[in-house]
Amino acid sequence: MKEHVQETAAGVANTAPASEVSDQSVSMEDIVRAHHVLREVIVRTPLQHDAVLSAKYKCNVYLKREDLQVVRSFKIRGAYNMIRNLTDEERARGIVCASAGNHAQGVAFSCNALGIQGKIYMPSTTPNQKVKQVKRFGGSNVEVILIGDTFDDAFEQAMKACKEQGMTFIHPFDAPKIIAGNGTVGMEIMESLDVPADFVFVTIGGGGLAAGVGLYIKAVSPSTKVIGVEPSGAASMSEALLRREVVTLEEIDKFVDGAAVKRVGDMPYAICASKLDDIVKVPEGKACTTILDLYNENAIVVEPAGALPVAALDLYSEQIQGKNVVCIISGGNNDIDRMQEIKERSLMYEGIKHYFMINFPQRSGALREFLEDVLGPGDDITNFEYTKKHNKENGPALVGIELNSKEDYLPLIERMNRKGLQYTELNKDSNLYNILI
Repeated sequence: MKEHVQETAAGVANTAPASEVSDQSVSMEDIVRAHHVLREVIVRTPLQHDAVLSAKYKCNVYLKREDLQVVRSFKIRGAYNMIRNLTDEERARGIVCASAGNHAQGVAFSCNALGIQGKIYMPSTTPNQKVKQVKRFGGSNVEVILIGDTFDDAFEQAMKACKEQGMTFIHPFDAPKIIAGNGTVGMEIMESLDVPADFVFVTIGGGGLAAGVGLYIKAVSPSTKVIGVEPSGAASMSEALLRREVVTLEEIDKFVDGAAVKRVGDMPYAICASKLDDIVKVPEGKACTTILDLYNENAIVVEPAGALPVAALDLYSEQIQGKNVVCIISGGNNDIDRMQEIKERSLMYEGIKHYFMINFPQRSGALREFLEDVLGPGDDITNFEYTKKHNKENGPALVGIELNSKEDYLPLIERMNRKGLQYTELNKDSNLYNILI
C-alpha cells in the first residue's frame, strides 16, 4: 500500500514564526560569487528532457543530472565553495567534516585540489563504494574515520575533533557558503530553460540543497513551485515545520543514506520555511522502485536520495500535467552490492513479494498440497527454509512468495485460510522481518 504525507503549500510556507525565518544569511550575490568560484572544479551538468517520464506524466520532465558531476553528486558545490573561502590560517590548521558519503567526497576532492589536510568522519553504515571514492578523491590529503550508525553519530565525533585539535568544521548543509554553492544548481536550471519551470522537485536531507535552490529560483521566478522531497523514514524537515522549530528525530530509517538525517540545519530550515511551496514524503520502497525504473528505462544509475524527486512525481501527477517540470537527480553514488536489497524493497512496496512463517501440518504430503492447493497459477516460491535444521517436523518454515501482481495477495490469503494453515505475515512485522530476512 502506498503511503505518503503531503502538506499544503500554505501549510509549509507559514509554519515557522516570522521572527525565526530569515534568508538574509545567504544572498543572490553569494550564489553568483559561488558560481564563479566553482568554475575552477565542477562541470555544468546537463538538464536533460526525459521522453519516458514526460510521456508517463503528460508533461515536460527535465532531469538535472548532478549524478554526472565530478564526484557524482551536487555536494562538491557547497564543499569547495566553503573551503575555497577559508583564510590561510584556517587552511593551515586543516578541516574536518561529517558525512554519509557524498559531502565527504566533495570535501575530499576539495582538500586534494587545494592541498589541505582533512579528517572525514563517516557512519560505519556508509556503503563501501562511497568510502572507497572518498579515499580515492582525497588521496594522502584526507584521513577517513568510520564511526557510529548515522550521520548524527559521525557529526558528534567530528565536532569533538574540531574542539580538541582546532580544525575548521565544514558542515554538510548548515553554513552560508555551503547553501550558496548548492544554489548554483538552481542558477544553472533557470539559465538552461527557455521558459521558467513550473515545478522543481528537490531532495531534502539536511536541507542545504533545497535551501540554496529554493532561494535562487524564488528570486528569479516567484511563480515556480519548489517542492521538497523527503524519505518517509527520515522526514526531519516536515517535522520541524510542523512543530515550528528544528527538532531531532529519535529514530530514522537509514536506507536513503544521502537524506537520512535526524536533524535538519537551522539555516536551511529558516530558508525552506519561506521558500518551499510544499514538502512530500516518499516511502523508501517507492524510492527503490524508481531506482530500478530509471535504470531499466533510462539507463541512469541513481542513489536512493537522488531518486526521491522522480518518485514524488506520482504524488503530483494531476498538478504537473502539461507543465514544465524539473527533477534534480542529486547523486549517483549507488553501491551495486545494494541492488538485491533495492529490488527486494521495491517488490515488497509494490505488494508483489511476501514473506510468511508457516506451520505446515505434521504429515507427509503437506508441502505438496500447499503447492497444489494454495499457490496461484502465477505465484512463485522464491525462498523456503525450515527454521529447525535437525527436526524439520516440529518447526515452521520461512516461505517467500512472489506474486504476478498485488491483486493476487488477498486470494492467496483466502486459500491459506481455507486450508487451515497457521501462519504469520512477516511483511507486517518489521522486527520479525529484519531478524529473519
